[in-house]
Parts: sequence; C-alpha cells; structure tokens
Amino acid sequence: MKWKELIHENEIEEMKQISFQKTILFFKHSTRCSISAMALSRLERSWKEEEINTKNIVPCYIDLIQYRSISNQIEEDFNVEHQSPQVILVKDGKCIYHASHGDINYSKILDQA
Repeated sequence: MKWKELIHENEIEEMKQISFQKTILFFKHSTRCSISAMALSRLERSWKEEEINTKNIVPCYIDLIQYRSISNQIEEDFNVEHQSPQVILVKDGKCIYHASHGDINYSKILDQA
C-alpha cells in the first residue's frame, strides 16, 4: 500500500484541490492506540491496488501523535468531528463519507468513492 504521509498543514489544501480530479482518502491514525493499529492493519490487508487505481483514490496517512494540527485542520475544513482511528473521503472539495473505529471498512470505502 502506497500511503502519502501528510506532515504539513498546507498539504490539506493541496489534497482538497486534487479532490476535484480524484477521491482523497484521509486515514487518521494514533500510533499509541491498539484499536487504531487494528483498523489500519485490517484496511491494509484488504487493500487491492488495482481497485484503488480504478476508483482513482489517493490514500493519505496522518500520524495523530506527531501531526495533530493536520487532523485539526481536516476537522475544520471538512466539518467532520475528530475521531481516531478515522477515514474521511473527500471529492470535489467536500467530505462525501467518513467512518471511525470498527466501522472502517474497505468495501464501504470503495462503494463510497
């Protein structure tokens, strides 16, 4: 799986602009949380690059411990209350789907993208 790791707040605006051509998937991950680690592992095990490419999804990873300000910016820009772990799909500059904890599901992400 090829994550684009976000480390600067200005990358959120870049991803927002890209969302007008592709679907952006933000994955907010707490490296100190076993539930977050489980959700990440489950998502990565299900991941099929050819399906993601067909759906034109750009997967972005946010380490909440190191870069909480990026998560805060996502919450503000897309009006989605912060959760951890959490996935947020963005298309045409707007959140089109979000899920957290045990609701993070690869098939649902594909269906929504």
